[in-house]
Amino acid sequence: MSSAQADTGEDGLLEVLRARIRRDGPMPVEAYMQACLADPEHGYWRQAAGTIGADGDFITAPEISQVFGELIGLWCGVVWQSMGRPAGVHLIELGPGRGTLLRDGLRAGRAVPGFLQAAAVHLVEISAPLREMQRQALAPFSRSRRPAQDPAAGLPGVVGPRLRGDDVEWHERLGEVPPGPAIIIGNEFLDALPIRQLVFAAGAWRERVVELDGQEKLRFGLGATVDRPEADWADTAPPPDAILELRAGESELIAELAGRQAPVAALLIDYGPAEAGYGETLQAVRRHAYGDPLATPGSADLTAHVQFGRLARQARAAGLAVDGPITQAEFLGALGAAERAARLMAANPAEAGSIETGVQRLLSPAGMGQLFKAMVIRSPDLPPPAPFG
Repeated sequence: MSSAQADTGEDGLLEVLRARIRRDGPMPVEAYMQACLADPEHGYWRQAAGTIGADGDFITAPEISQVFGELIGLWCGVVWQSMGRPAGVHLIELGPGRGTLLRDGLRAGRAVPGFLQAAAVHLVEISAPLREMQRQALAPFSRSRRPAQDPAAGLPGVVGPRLRGDDVEWHERLGEVPPGPAIIIGNEFLDALPIRQLVFAAGAWRERVVELDGQEKLRFGLGATVDRPEADWADTAPPPDAILELRAGESELIAELAGRQAPVAALLIDYGPAEAGYGETLQAVRRHAYGDPLATPGSADLTAHVQFGRLARQARAAGLAVDGPITQAEFLGALGAAERAARLMAANPAEAGSIETGVQRLLSPAGMGQLFKAMVIRSPDLPPPAPFG
């Protein structure tokens, strides 16, 4: 069992959690993670304006290289073509960070004739500070807010078409997006959804909880025995003290995708194993370093691995088609990451070194290229998209 005390001056949420545990008893890990990330006053997501990037807590693929967003933008354009080029398509990003991915993607998407004119952008984001950053990043592509300069490209104006809608729309959840053809991007979205942890102890599954020790410090403990979980999907019997991680948000996402009556294709890129298994993956990240998930609640990003095998089985059971998962290196490599980097390096020789380093980081088999996976969940009547088809 681990125990941690919040840093001095950062105990606002800690006091809230202590009071809640004293009142209601130990809280499941899922409830603890939800409070740390989304508490209305102290939650990490509510204060997330300065958390992304080299000077923040973590950095994501779109911030490492513009090639990432550009390739995904072109990918979206090709998927739109495979849908029959509908006059209107919802282009949706889940957890869009600072808006960097879509900024680069839309710039590249101009190369697909008619795509931007058909696209209306919807962002699923609960952080008010991040929404403002996204608004500024995507302003060059809006009909109602077009600045004199595109900050992404450093070039005057925006050459070519703009979005179909008058402006970007924000939502608290995917289910709020109006019906219609939809292309969905979720890069490092699923890993931040709260998880439930079950521990196999003395031949039974028990809820893992967060409780208080004798010094009022947070620690992990074991709660009540639970029935054999429906998602006990591992091929082998659980060893003693095995931890099973379940994520209700994944089931909710699958249900929302299955409930859309129009063509839908969702590209999900995240880190985690291709096949299901046991083990604890809950982690806290602050200033690009890993820490105790129970320390400084609300001031560190909490995430856990995505179990792609289980996610794929849920999607197929809901009547959806699944492509992948494949590694991020395979996905970006097949889409032409190296070729795009070479063209950028030739056009910007002074920045060739940083361009090459960024793309190598995305493709490295010892890092992001192998750990991160790409998977598509789509309507069964759509063809498998590149590079899966």
